[in-house]
Amino acid sequence: MKSSDPTIIIAEAGVNHNGSLERALEMVDVAASAGADFIKFQSFRATRLVTKNAEKAQYQIANTSSDETQFEMLKALELNKDEHLKLLERCSQKNIKFLSTAFDHIGLKFLSDELKLPTIKISSGDLTNPLILLQASWSAKQIILSTGMANLAEIRDALSIMAYGYYSHDYPKTKDECAVAWNNKMARQKVLDQVSLLHCTTEYPTPFEEVNLNVMNELRENFGISVGYSDHTVGTLVPVAAVAQGAKIIEKHFTLDKRLPGPDHKASLEPEELKDMVEKIRITEKLGGSKIKKPVASEIKNIPIARKSIVAAKKIKAGDNFSLDNLTVKRPGDGICPFEIWDLIGQQSEKNYNEDEKIAVVSK
Repeated sequence: MKSSDPTIIIAEAGVNHNGSLERALEMVDVAASAGADFIKFQSFRATRLVTKNAEKAQYQIANTSSDETQFEMLKALELNKDEHLKLLERCSQKNIKFLSTAFDHIGLKFLSDELKLPTIKISSGDLTNPLILLQASWSAKQIILSTGMANLAEIRDALSIMAYGYYSHDYPKTKDECAVAWNNKMARQKVLDQVSLLHCTTEYPTPFEEVNLNVMNELRENFGISVGYSDHTVGTLVPVAAVAQGAKIIEKHFTLDKRLPGPDHKASLEPEELKDMVEKIRITEKLGGSKIKKPVASEIKNIPIARKSIVAAKKIKAGDNFSLDNLTVKRPGDGICPFEIWDLIGQQSEKNYNEDEKIAVVSK
């Protein structure tokens, strides 16, 4: 992405449809109405995502039944192929782009080859999954990779695996082969062209003191790559602040109603909040403006009103020497600029001046 490109705003529906196609379709309408660029869902099969006895995260336990397993919870939140196609069609009707997170290389192939999506999201949980990272490279799609829970070394490893995939369609025999690929100019350039990183904190909701927006600069400096922010805080302040710090992609969960049962609703925005966030981000983008410091069009008319000129502090007779005793500066600013006062000190006045009269240019 170019630095001048507008921020890509991803309205993260995730699993907040609670397994209901009707609710998912309504979420498409809401995201489009709010002005988001993408609405994002999650494409997974519980049998390929989680073991039957995997524990839930603490936030999932807090927001869902403690009696069910993570597998049972996720099984009820799956979207099948037909539902994907209907959502894709609704997105086309509403002029919003469809995006989804793939959770394994099979799901990625489905999004890439069957749905033919130009962009695919990979979650923080798969940053250390070489199978899906290689498949992402082989898909030749734009990839958005979240980096929650990761350190710089792990992110470099992930990008190295993708770099390897850009110049080889064979599985690497060793991890070192991927490290070599990262130093390959052509392969690294493909990563820079095809991959965007999202800084995020994998906690729902994220405490403000653990947001660490400065990490975005660290990612840019270390990898030279386009960087955005996936937000899990409460409210809209942090994603807007992230745009002010240069985030080129913003991802934010939303829901139709925070009171609905499910793991992510409470940390999500409701429709009006989503619309408010989009509006604030678009305003924030304009705030950066030009890098050249000069008077802008709207303030030029205020220069003579707000600035000052050199005027007589008291009556001055022709032939008197100008001094700090008989000169001062006052509004309006349509006379001699006060910066020039030192050039006047000691010179003789060529005319009489009354108090507050603007000093005229002195001939030399």
